[in-house]
Amino acid sequence: MRAGTTATAGRLDSADFARLTGPFRDELLAYCYRMLGSVQDAEDQLQETLLRAWRSYDGFEGRSSLRTWLYRIATNACLRALENRGRRPLPSGLGEPAGDPDAPLAAAQPEVPWLQPFPDALFGGTPSDPAAIAVSRSSMRLALIAALQYLPPRQRAVLILRDVLGWRAAEVAGLLGTTTTAVNSTLQRARTQLEAAAPAEDDIREPARAADRDLVSRYAAAFENADMTALVSLLRADVVAEMPPQLAWFRGREAVARFFGTRVMRRPGDFVMIPVGANGQPALAVYLRARDGRYLAHAIQVLTPTAAGLARIVSFNEPRLFAAFGLPAVRSAGREAGITDRSA
Repeated sequence: MRAGTTATAGRLDSADFARLTGPFRDELLAYCYRMLGSVQDAEDQLQETLLRAWRSYDGFEGRSSLRTWLYRIATNACLRALENRGRRPLPSGLGEPAGDPDAPLAAAQPEVPWLQPFPDALFGGTPSDPAAIAVSRSSMRLALIAALQYLPPRQRAVLILRDVLGWRAAEVAGLLGTTTTAVNSTLQRARTQLEAAAPAEDDIREPARAADRDLVSRYAAAFENADMTALVSLLRADVVAEMPPQLAWFRGREAVARFFGTRVMRRPGDFVMIPVGANGQPALAVYLRARDGRYLAHAIQVLTPTAAGLARIVSFNEPRLFAAFGLPAVRSAGREAGITDRSA
């Protein structure tokens, strides 16, 4: 991960600059997302990074690799962006689970800067080494990104650079303009705080197994068919379901099933589920049928499958996210476009 291209200083035209920086765009975007918790903010800061690099390229003396130089610019851009922002939470990070699935729900909070999912398609090529696949996927998992939000920005940068990207302490010190001792101290504090914020997930299989894909496919079919019996059989006993921007969230098979059965899955054919990938996890793009028969973008659901069933369902009820996944806001087709008529 530390190897990078060393470039000589000098004026480049835009095509040459794009050729030199192109190999690093995907990893820089993923880095900015880990820092910011938002795919849109990450794209903004990536563009800011490349713009600053283009404007200052004449001053790049080649003392470090081009990759290291770009990471320095990206880190500073993200730290500036985080100066006056709070963390991006999930509902489960803001309070206790709702006790009564039948009680009226509090008003949704669209003004909260919620954590967002990251499309796998934006993460670049898939490593050929299974161990590398596991590392790359686990470093983007939703639970980890949510936990990173609890760290102060500088701690966040140090932990990502050291523990996720594998940089040496001296490299991080050079990038941040500090000492190796300070980096090691910051890393220790970050690790301690992260462990408290994100208990280790159990039964994570990398890459996803056929059994996981089958579980997700059966869940989607149950959702499309409003089949609560089938859906309940797929949930782990301690399953968690949350639906930003809705503050209420639920824990436990009974509570989740009752909420879905009475508030969500009312009629067969109301939903169409399209398989996607997000944060290195299986995910579904959910379309909801409108009165005119069209299916409108509704939610991106990120799922955590385990051997005992689905452990977590995070439904990002934000239609604007569909653009990042390369999906249309409207589907004119009916249920034939969904999971029920797709092979697993």
